[in-house]
Amino acid sequence: MKIGIFDPYLNDLGGGEKYMMTIAECLSDKHEVFVFWDNKEDVDELKNRFSLNLDKVALVKNIFSPKVSQLKRFFETRKYDAIIFLSDGSFPFSLSKKLFVHLQQPLEGINASSWKDTVKLRRITKVFYNSEYTKSFNDKRLPGISDVVIYPPVKLLAKNITKDNLILHVGRFRVKNVGVEDYKKQGTMIGAFKKMIDEGLKDWKFVIAASVKKEDEGKFSQLREIAHGYPIEFLVNKSNDELWNTYNKAKIYWHASGFGEDLQKHPEFAEHFGISTVEAMGAGAIPVVINQGGQKEIVTEGRNGFLWNTITELQVKTKKLINNEKFLNDMADEARIRAKDFSKEKFCQKIKQLVEE
Repeated sequence: MKIGIFDPYLNDLGGGEKYMMTIAECLSDKHEVFVFWDNKEDVDELKNRFSLNLDKVALVKNIFSPKVSQLKRFFETRKYDAIIFLSDGSFPFSLSKKLFVHLQQPLEGINASSWKDTVKLRRITKVFYNSEYTKSFNDKRLPGISDVVIYPPVKLLAKNITKDNLILHVGRFRVKNVGVEDYKKQGTMIGAFKKMIDEGLKDWKFVIAASVKKEDEGKFSQLREIAHGYPIEFLVNKSNDELWNTYNKAKIYWHASGFGEDLQKHPEFAEHFGISTVEAMGAGAIPVVINQGGQKEIVTEGRNGFLWNTITELQVKTKKLINNEKFLNDMADEARIRAKDFSKEKFCQKIKQLVEE
């Protein structure tokens, strides 16, 4: 099959881009795969950041760019057996034999009642989501469309090494285009950890691993300022392989996206799935993560991690692990087992089934 893949955020270096380019990698072992994008450097950076093998994937002109005419787009899409399209709320007019649309977050812009979208939706073979959380907000806007949830792939690079007294958080630092300044709530977590130190916690450190765009460095420096004087470290723009060195050393993992937000009004502010949470679990770092979004689909409370609703809960449940080494070690084993449910092999199997059936 000749397969085309389009992701409008390909230069964003986020989990969604890792998801889409892993699809390209999975399918390229037996199909011709093409990515619609005009900047090779963006794809190379993704490949290096996430350790992807895209040697068999070709880069072609982005026919979904607004600079390309509708007539040209029609002509080009006819050449493909299947097109896989990451939606930003819009849908393509495509004449490919099959059209698969991926939705990775709750989107308000979907309006299946308009005649234009109705025509576009008729061309869709299937919609696939990255979590039940995402599906719950979008599928009611797409009545009659066949759909499925395919959880993101998580490549586990765990090593059996001695753990440090380390709490880890991994996430992009985002300021622009998300509606809130502390999107991943790194500042909130810094405040929670500082209070634990002030209340007597000793010999533990908090590490924040973040990808930071150049234009956001000024805002990010404010996090460094509020963390000054505390055992808080920052890892900036590290590759996935480099991050695993820290995952393997961490005992506990924190995540807080969506805390304090009105998620009924803005469901997109919660974590739509939580790849970094699964990666941490695969390395035996126990998740203590917010009870919102896709996190609830990953963690089973009290078995392979903890879910929290308030900062006090976050601190109390973290201390419960810190103060009971056997409990911590037993739960770490359960976390490792759970992480295997999201393997890259299982993801590739489901993607191939989706496209080839």
